[in-house]
Amino acid sequence: MTYQNFVRNLFKAIAASVFIAGIYSHAWADGDTEAKPLELRRIMQEIGKNMQTITDAISREDWALVAKVAPQIAEHPEPPVIEKMRILMFIGTDMGTFESQDELTHRAARALEQVAARNDGQGVITAFANLQSSCLACHQSFRQSFVEHFYGQR
Repeated sequence: MTYQNFVRNLFKAIAASVFIAGIYSHAWADGDTEAKPLELRRIMQEIGKNMQTITDAISREDWALVAKVAPQIAEHPEPPVIEKMRILMFIGTDMGTFESQDELTHRAARALEQVAARNDGQGVITAFANLQSSCLACHQSFRQSFVEHFYGQR
């Protein structure tokens, strides 16, 4: 191994260590012992607002609004990388379930968008029920444990 390769590998190892240390320090920093809200909570609140908008639009048969808002649910933002690492460390082996439930929600929202674009009122109601069911399944699997773990609430 040449000196140049040694220095390059040493630099990579130091950079990786600093990155990992940064993740861990953010993941377990207590601050003032007050839990900081996860970005995931803000994302879920935004999805909740979108679901309320869709409910209102359905009651008025405003299929164009349903078609406009459904993709905002399907393509919701993701938490930052550091937060994803915290979530992954907490969920552990249940991450596959979490991701598959999230994917079902994405698909259900896309299906809702498509039927709304066709002005298919009965299809919208069925697709929205499927979307609500996918949200509920994920919430029943994870919400309480997230709230208890990340916010210390029961």
